[in-house]
Amino acid sequence: MRRVAISWQNGLITSIASATKSLHTTKDNHSCKIIMSPPLVSLDLPDIWSSNSNQYDSIPPQKFSNQQIATVIDGKSIAEDIRSSITSEVRRMKESIGKVPGLAVIVVGQRRDSLIYVRNKIKACEETGIKSMMTELPDECAEDEVLSALSNFNEDSSIHGILVQLPLPQHLDEGKILNALSLEKDVDGFHPLNMGNLAMRGREPLFIPCTPKGCIELLIRSGVEIIGKNAVVIGKSNIVGLPTSLLLQRHHATVSIVHALTKNPEQITREADIVITAAGVPNLVRGSWLKPGAVVLDVGTFPVDDPSSESGYRLMGDVYYEEAVELVSAITPVPGGVGPMTIAMLLSNTLDSAKRTYDFH
Repeated sequence: MRRVAISWQNGLITSIASATKSLHTTKDNHSCKIIMSPPLVSLDLPDIWSSNSNQYDSIPPQKFSNQQIATVIDGKSIAEDIRSSITSEVRRMKESIGKVPGLAVIVVGQRRDSLIYVRNKIKACEETGIKSMMTELPDECAEDEVLSALSNFNEDSSIHGILVQLPLPQHLDEGKILNALSLEKDVDGFHPLNMGNLAMRGREPLFIPCTPKGCIELLIRSGVEIIGKNAVVIGKSNIVGLPTSLLLQRHHATVSIVHALTKNPEQITREADIVITAAGVPNLVRGSWLKPGAVVLDVGTFPVDDPSSESGYRLMGDVYYEEAVELVSAITPVPGGVGPMTIAMLLSNTLDSAKRTYDFH
């Protein structure tokens, strides 16, 4: 039994490596996929077991004796490479069939972080040649107004992707609104059917949520092995935490989820080879939470007033960066890490949706 289990694992590693390599994109080969991670169904194998089987600015950084220089995972650079390939594909589509992908955004209210995301998404569409449309609604808008805007975009044949910027104001029924979104245009991957297919072996969602998808892409492109590794996801939101844990499981990591009610978060996180944190709490993850040599992806983006900044604020992550960088083997910065990848995945999902609509290869 032990020999069988080892053989299975080695075969799985080989098959995943082969699938990943075969999907690597070059600018000169339009038939290749832009995203390196393989289709989820290709990862499904039998489950064979062996027999033994906020005072964030005032906290001084701690020093650690086993200091090492972490590799900074440059999400901005990786995202630019992906966006360059998307731009080429959009141009090829326009020249071949006279069509371009279209993305619509619905944003409710004036949350600063949401407005940052939306602004960056619209700018990215312009730069890659994707058509973009946006509907802005006030905080106090009625639910019917959101549903009406959503219905209009559902019926617009020039729109291939729709995203409702989350979170929504509390008086709106998020579930009802997401259920009204056309499954074929759910480029954020939050429709219950897309999320359900992500969770189930043998199923392939039409779209994978952008931030989790971007995290996996960062790991793969950075040469980080996922299979068999202990991974901790901090935060269990429907937007990031839940789909990230599901996606890591599909890639055969052993996953633990840490959240606000977890009794011993520091101890659990310290066992992880891979930490993906999306709690939205600045400096939550101290150096004492991290195992030396771990890989850390920081999804947290918390705007902090900063008069010295041109924008009047700066973004902070969940991880106390100055401590973590002395311990871990690789880490994403904030900003410039996961954020640009989220937008790149949104553009990629929108392009895939348009290709499906027009049967364009």
